[in-house]
Amino acid sequence: MTARSFIDTNILVYTYDISDHEKHEKALKLIDRLVLLDTGMISTQVLSEFFTVITRKIAEPLSVEEAEARVTNLCQIFPVMQVNEMIVLEAIRGVQKYNFSYWDALIWATARLNQAGVVFSEDFSHESYIEGVRFINPLLP
Repeated sequence: MTARSFIDTNILVYTYDISDHEKHEKALKLIDRLVLLDTGMISTQVLSEFFTVITRKIAEPLSVEEAEARVTNLCQIFPVMQVNEMIVLEAIRGVQKYNFSYWDALIWATARLNQAGVVFSEDFSHESYIEGVRFINPLLP
């Protein structure tokens, strides 16, 4: 069985945000690899954040209709983990024990409780390892 990798919002956003060409290219290559290997996963939190960012916060925002199509596509490509009460409680533990922001703790908790061994994100310390979850920043130079 191949290990699962959790994809944070910022990685998905860079696949549509062309303002940083290097990060855009790295994000595209990573997503392509995860699709090819069928090992990526996302969450309802990631989908919600992704929609908000690509319609409001990138240099060339997508229309709501374009963003809806992208979210629908992501739902068809990757397994989507639901944020439930156990994940919320685990995230709170992550805030208390590791001083994560709540939203980062929610990413960690979702990955951990869904047995993703890796989180791809630029929001955590590169190569850190917390309770079975390794954080990798694939956008580093």
